[in-house]
Formats: sequence, C-alpha cells, structure tokens
Amino acid sequence: MSADDGRGAAGQDAGGQGADGRGQGAASGAGAGGAVPPPPAGPPGFGSPPSGPSSFGAPPPPDRPPAVGPPPAGAGLRAVGAGLLNLSGLGLGYALLGRWGRAVACWVATGVLLLVALPAEPDGVPARWVVVYGVLVVLAAVDGGRIALRSAVGGSWRPVVAVGLGVVLLAVPAGGVVAYGAARDEAREEMLLDRLESGDRRVAAAAGQPFGAAKGEYEKALDVYRALDRDHPGSRAAGLVPERLKDYYDAVSSPYADKRHCQAVEPLTYLRSLPGTVDRKLLGELAEWPDGPLAESLYACGVSRLGGGSSGGAAEFGELLRTFPESAPARQVAPVLGERIDGRVAEVKGDDPCAAVEALRGLRTTVAALPAQQVPGLSAKAGKGVQDGDYACGVDRFEEGEFSQAKLTLDRFARTYRSDGRAAQARKIAIAAEIAAARPAAGKRLPPSGNPGGPRMELVISNDAPNGVEVLYTGPVTGTVTLKPCGDCKRYSAATGSTRACKVSGRNYPKARLQLPAGDYHFLYKHGTGASSRVDSYAAGSKVRPGYTYTSCTYVIERSLLEPRLPTLPDLLEPTSLSLPRAGSSR
Repeated sequence: MSADDGRGAAGQDAGGQGADGRGQGAASGAGAGGAVPPPPAGPPGFGSPPSGPSSFGAPPPPDRPPAVGPPPAGAGLRAVGAGLLNLSGLGLGYALLGRWGRAVACWVATGVLLLVALPAEPDGVPARWVVVYGVLVVLAAVDGGRIALRSAVGGSWRPVVAVGLGVVLLAVPAGGVVAYGAARDEAREEMLLDRLESGDRRVAAAAGQPFGAAKGEYEKALDVYRALDRDHPGSRAAGLVPERLKDYYDAVSSPYADKRHCQAVEPLTYLRSLPGTVDRKLLGELAEWPDGPLAESLYACGVSRLGGGSSGGAAEFGELLRTFPESAPARQVAPVLGERIDGRVAEVKGDDPCAAVEALRGLRTTVAALPAQQVPGLSAKAGKGVQDGDYACGVDRFEEGEFSQAKLTLDRFARTYRSDGRAAQARKIAIAAEIAAARPAAGKRLPPSGNPGGPRMELVISNDAPNGVEVLYTGPVTGTVTLKPCGDCKRYSAATGSTRACKVSGRNYPKARLQLPAGDYHFLYKHGTGASSRVDSYAAGSKVRPGYTYTSCTYVIERSLLEPRLPTLPDLLEPTSLSLPRAGSSR
C-alpha cells in the first residue's frame, strides 16, 4: 500500500515551448482521466530563443495555496479498523498501514508488560505499569486511525475486514485480563494455602512439648487460622480452617486424651477461653467442647492430690465447684472427700498414726478451702480426726523411743485442745518424754493416767543456786515444779559443793515440797536461761520408799572448761530419814 498526498491532479497554465521553438499555451488540464493529446508530427524543432526571461531553473511559486481534496473513499472505516487493530495491543493497525517501526514499538511495549506481569503474583501487576501501558495503547489506536484516515489501503473490502478483525482481536486483551485475573487468583489461593500450612507446621511442632513451653506456638498458629477466616473468607484456605481447628483442639488437649489429667487442666482452660477471641460460628461445636473434659480433669487431678500434708486438691476442687457446680464431677467431690477422711480416721488406730494424721491435716485444709455448702459436715469430721490423730501420734512416738518428737507433738496437743479429756495425760507423757530424752530409762513405759493410792512420802527440794530451776519428775506420778533463784547464793567449787550446799545457817533457801508415792522416779533438773543458760541441766534417778522423808538440794559448781565433768548421781541410793542425795550442776 502506497501513501497518497490526498489531492487530485490540478490543471495549470504554464508558459512552455514547443518543438518548433514557439510558445504554446497548455489549456487547463483535466484530471488524470482527461483526453490524451495526439503525438507530435515530428521531432521538436528549435526556434529562436524567446525574447523574455530564460525558462530554465525552478518554476515560479503558485500564486495561491494548493487546493486540498476530500479523504479517499472509505477512509473513515479504515481509520476505525486501524485504531481497533492497534487497541488490541498487537500493533496490527500499523502493520496493515506498513508502519513497521511503530508496530515493533507496540510489540516491545506488550512484551515488557508480559515480562512484568508473568508469572502471575498474588498482588498482581503494579498499577503504574498498567496505567503506562494503557496510555500507550490508546495513543497507538489514535495514531493508527489518524494515519489510516489519509492513506488508502486498497480494495473496498479491506476496511470492513480490518474493522471486523479489530473487533475480534479486542478479545485478546480482554481474554488476557480475564486469564491473568484467574492466574492471579490462583496464585493468591496458593499463597493462602501456604500460609495455612505454616500454621499446621506450628501446631505439629508444639504438639510434642509441654503446654507451658508450646503455648506461644499454639497462639501463633491460631492467629494464622483466625486471619484466614477473617480476611479471606471465600478462599479455599479459609474453607479448610474449621477442619484445621479440630486438629488444633486435638493437639492442645492431647494430655486429656492420654489421661494425664493434671497436665490437661491448663490447656483445656486455654481452649475454653478461645470463644472470647475466635468467632463462635467458626468454632461451631468446638466452642463448648472443653467444658466436659475440663470438669473431668479437674476432678481426677484433685482426687490424685488428696491426702498429702498440704492442701492437695483444693485448687482443682475449688475451680470445679465454682465453674461447673452442676456437673457430674462436681457432685462427686463431697462423697470422695468423705470417703478419704473416713479411711484416714481408721488408719489413726493402726500402726502409723502419724502418717494418717498428716493426711487428715491435708484433707482438713482442702475441705476448708471449698464452699462449705457443697461439702457439709466434712470440715468437722476432718478436724476431729486430726485431734485424735495428734494424740495417737504423740503416744506412738513415745513408745517408739522418739522422745523429742513425742514431746513436741503432745505439747502441741495439750495447748491446742485444752478442753480435751486427754490433755492432762498428754502433758504427763510430754514431761516423761523430755526426761527420757536425757535419761532413756524414763521412757520404758507410759506414765500412769491416774494417781495411785497408798501412803505418800515428802520430798523437799531446796535451791542453793543463783538461778531458777525447773524440776521434772516421772514415776508412779509425773509432774513438774519450779524453784525461784536464791538471791544470796553463790556458785561452789567442785571440791566444796557437796559439803557446803544448802547448809548455810539462817539462809532462807527457795523450796518445793512434793508428796510422792513409793516407787522408782526419774528427775530432770533444768536451769534457767539468760545469765545461767550455760549451766548444765542433768537427769538422775532415785527410789522412794515408804516411811521416809526425803530432801534434795540443787546447786551450781563453777568450773573451767578443762576440768572433768561431775558424775551424775547414782540410780539407786539407800534411803534415810533425812535426805536424798544432793543435786549438783556445773558451769
């Protein structure tokens, strides 16, 4: 196809020369279709040169602008066709017009766009590229139409074909947009499925760890599932979230499935809190599922912790009764506690009352921490068991020779249960245990609970020491007596103590008088604290026989650390009507 200047052949009057050297005037010529003049009769001759200016050189300019004719026939249709062909982005309008350079430019622009767009990404092509390419395609369509408007393609049918082909080829960019949108959507779906899989990997990694260490991973996985459902509700990944949540619940609650109820309490409590942060419609039945397993785990864990020395099970039972008061496990709490208390009370009478009372003490603490209306009467039952157990434990320790522990236990019993009928006997056993800790022979048998009949012999104990003295005694009767300090008394030397103690005429020694039935007795002399805390306490034994009056004197011997210690008094002494052997202490 050639370019047309858009004008017809215009006739002109131009002065010229014929072959015979004469000037001829050419008539106003018709267009290209005018009559053809006959050929000359012979070769042109050369006449005399013209008298005017020479005719050689450029012709003179016309005296008016050339006339512009109308566009060629069918130019408008050609322009539409070329514009539509260029609008496809393939540059075919330029190719039809023979403008190959411009066609190649269209191909390059389209190729660059394809390089940027492919492969399809979830976020699509950057908007600036789309805008630039769109502007270029529109400019190419306008430019192609402009050129086609002034150029003939040839053949009356070709413009129609160009328009039809342009309309058909518009499906190429439209189809490309649709195909690219589908590819972009698929890329987005793949991206979301990868994101879903990342959440699944976190759940799988956390499933093999204790919940406390894995909780962070579980929460991150839940954030992934929640975001997919919230931000991409129509995606394939979002459609898989409910199924993944079931797997999530199974992983978190795996300790419950393995019957590790104490370990299951924390993860089940966590799952029960999720409806506050996750849409209940998304959770479905999972929203209420943890209630039953959590109640069961609280009960089973509480039962497993009952009976220790602390408040075992109190936290679990308390949470169960407060959170699920009407559940079947909650209704079992009171019966199981009552059964455990009864069992421990029976064990108080067995071979190890101390272990039984410690268990009862823990049960009492557990019951005290629970709502009283849901465990009625159990606190009093456990308290009575502890009271009986304390006494039985003290007696058992005395009989087993654990005298220091027996004293502590029975002293506590006597202070705590003053109105108990066994408090007086507990004090007696505690006194005997304290003596037996220093003199084991005093712990061969329990002190009698009653007072024996028969005559009583008087024992007068005098204190010739500058510090107070507490005298503990056990035998047919058990008790304690305290002597005040002797203000004028001094410490003796080892050589003079036994001969001079309690013999200063006119001195008023502090005294205590005991009425003792006949029998074997054990004594413990306990000196005071503070300034006299370094004075030794000591134990001794003696036999009280009928018909005699006994006296005893306690004093303190001043001695250095290098001196040998004084011997204790002999266990068996001959009674006299005057005195018991004197009691000495050293410092």
